[in-house]
Amino acid sequence: MLAVPALIVFGLFSLWPLINVLRYATWRWSGTSEPVPVGWDNYLRLFSDPMLWQSLGVTALFAVITVPAFLVLSIVIAWAIEGVRAERFIKALLFAPGLITVSGSAIAWYLLYNPDFGLLIELTGFALPWNSQPAAAMAYIVLFTLWQQTGYGVLVASAALRGVPAEIKEAARIDGAGEGQVRRQIVLPMLQPVVLFLTVVGTVFALQAYTAVSLLTRGGPFGSTRVIGYYLYETAFERFDLGYGAALTVFVMILTLAVALLQASAMARRGRAATGT
Repeated sequence: MLAVPALIVFGLFSLWPLINVLRYATWRWSGTSEPVPVGWDNYLRLFSDPMLWQSLGVTALFAVITVPAFLVLSIVIAWAIEGVRAERFIKALLFAPGLITVSGSAIAWYLLYNPDFGLLIELTGFALPWNSQPAAAMAYIVLFTLWQQTGYGVLVASAALRGVPAEIKEAARIDGAGEGQVRRQIVLPMLQPVVLFLTVVGTVFALQAYTAVSLLTRGGPFGSTRVIGYYLYETAFERFDLGYGAALTVFVMILTLAVALLQASAMARRGRAATGT
């Protein structure tokens, strides 16, 4: 009986919307017109949509850059500040961007780094030409995402580092291991679960990236930052093709789940190989 309220909330706000999305995906519907059943046509259209595959390529590039950088920064910073006097203060500073709404952060970044009138170009004369050069636009979105999410990764990695028994590290030092060897051969393998967790979280963030792109670059220039989340938004709410937008939603959901499961499986196999089990 105690689980009934939670099940009701889950049904109303998770299961019922999902069922509706699956239903909408079988319609040709603009949201205001009468829906026309089209069966599997919207799903079949996925395979012949060049803009979908372009957005998948952009999303993959974004993930390939962002996820490793997110992992490395999280672990390296957590290691660097471990035990220092200002550790809590540094963590608070790093985590603060994640507490600000993405829209508020995006407005601040737009005003700071706009290549035409931003504060950076006014003070230094240097500007990142993200509104005209595709590589600069991708770097802009990547940097914004890392600025927002790295603090969370540092907190998770720091908590995992505190969970490594000090006795194991001390025993390794007594046996003659240097600090670098202790970290590489003892601490890092014990962080495998955290690395897996942060990899999955970072990948899900990358696959579902939308708000930053919408507010900062709107997919430009020349579609260079049109990640799949933004393409879904364009399709459903700018072109009013809600039926196909629902099919895209189902596709993104399945893709996200599949990638997360593959990553978890790969990391689990690597962990078993490392421990010889």
